[in-house]
Amino acid sequence: MAEPRRASAARVVAQAKINLALRILARETSGYHQLETVFQRLELGDVVTVRVTAGGREIDCRGADVGPPERNLAYRAASAFQERTGWPRGFAIDVEKRIPVGGGLGGGSADAGAVLRALNALAPEPLAAEELLALATPLGADVPFLTGHAVLAMAWGRGERMLALPPLPARDVVLWPSAEGVSTADAYGWLAAERGDYVPTARQWLTSDFASWDRVAREAANDFERVVPQRVAAIGANLGTLRILQRDAEDRGFALLAGSGATVFALTDGRTRLLPLVATRGLLTTRTAERVAAVEVLD
Repeated sequence: MAEPRRASAARVVAQAKINLALRILARETSGYHQLETVFQRLELGDVVTVRVTAGGREIDCRGADVGPPERNLAYRAASAFQERTGWPRGFAIDVEKRIPVGGGLGGGSADAGAVLRALNALAPEPLAAEELLALATPLGADVPFLTGHAVLAMAWGRGERMLALPPLPARDVVLWPSAEGVSTADAYGWLAAERGDYVPTARQWLTSDFASWDRVAREAANDFERVVPQRVAAIGANLGTLRILQRDAEDRGFALLAGSGATVFALTDGRTRLLPLVATRGLLTTRTAERVAAVEVLD
């Protein structure tokens, strides 16, 4: 009996992330910094479709200019999977961009994680979870989380050491991207210059620190706020305005810089009184995710 024909395409929503807490620790001799962070997925995401082909490597990104293919994280993820497994012979990736580019929301990393998950769902011999994460780690500190199956997780090192946490109830999130982008390398350089010889030690959070949104609010902080808002005035102004709007709405949530990028976000306290105040400003709104978007295998 002939084997059934395998599906040749898969689609998945590549969910964005925010860092509920982010601490930058010592710099390794390799140049990479150790980090300690808490990731939260959002419902907002790019739509990524991966097709297995008879040969060649292609990527098409619609909605944003993301640079040459060889620098694109989704393209690099597919290439890494191909080189690791010897499969597929070729691939074509389509990305419909919805996540702001360069905003610290992990858009490129989410696309890479989506590609790895999609290819693994289509592969005749799928990789084990730890093997897939091993491919994700060299691509960036956000990619392992966005390749995995947690919506909320602590992470250490270069993002490859993770502890999944129980999902929290969905909350509204306001996103305020800035037109002035921030290079990750610049952000790390500014922080290193500001700190001088000072090297912070790990906070060593407990899982109970993130067992409720009230506890998250007490721990919420981002080390890049020491330098990015001061270096890019528009980002500092946006962050200050969001905090004022939360205060005026009597919202007990919190506002932070998103990763090292140009977006600031406000996580509401669940009463949504903040949303009418930001509606006229044309800001993006989404919600924290309660589940990871599933891979849809296509015919």
